[in-house]
Amino acid sequence: MISLRQRIVWASLLGSAALASSGAFAQAPAATTTPAPAASVAQADTTAAPKAQHKRMDPAQRMERMKEHRAKRLAALKDKLKLTAAQEGAWTTYTTANQPPAGARPQRMDRAEFAKLTTPQRLERMQTRQAERSAMFAKRAEATKTFYAALTPEQQKTFDAETVHAGGHGHRFHRGHDGQHNAAPVKS
Repeated sequence: MISLRQRIVWASLLGSAALASSGAFAQAPAATTTPAPAASVAQADTTAAPKAQHKRMDPAQRMERMKEHRAKRLAALKDKLKLTAAQEGAWTTYTTANQPPAGARPQRMDRAEFAKLTTPQRLERMQTRQAERSAMFAKRAEATKTFYAALTPEQQKTFDAETVHAGGHGHRFHRGHDGQHNAAPVKS
């Protein structure tokens, strides 16, 4: 429970902050403000450009970039695992099963079309899509288990350490100061 004294302190702090931000107490002299150097403005533009460029990226370009990133990750994993010639077949099977589906991502139904469906029809469509995703996951999980069984115990430890982030898709987990993966708050 907040005491009367704390309420008064908070009210005075909020009031003085509001007055200070509105400029009622002090106005900065116009002569003291200097324009920002051109170098810092150019630097700010270059740091903001990749983010803006990413949002405007063509879906085909984005898919190509994702494929390149995935190939680099897999190559790095393969190097770290130090696979033997006997394990190459298991690696090929694993990487093939974990490839994204050929072709573009299935198009979602237009929101207007989806809204025209009855509730049971919408549920049926969602259930069908969920079954498709479950089948794809089962295929990938089985291929991963088979590949994992072909690894030595030391390789399994490396595989575990390198793939721990995969379940969070990189969005819900972050590395803390100790290098460990920690759950991050999920925005609703």
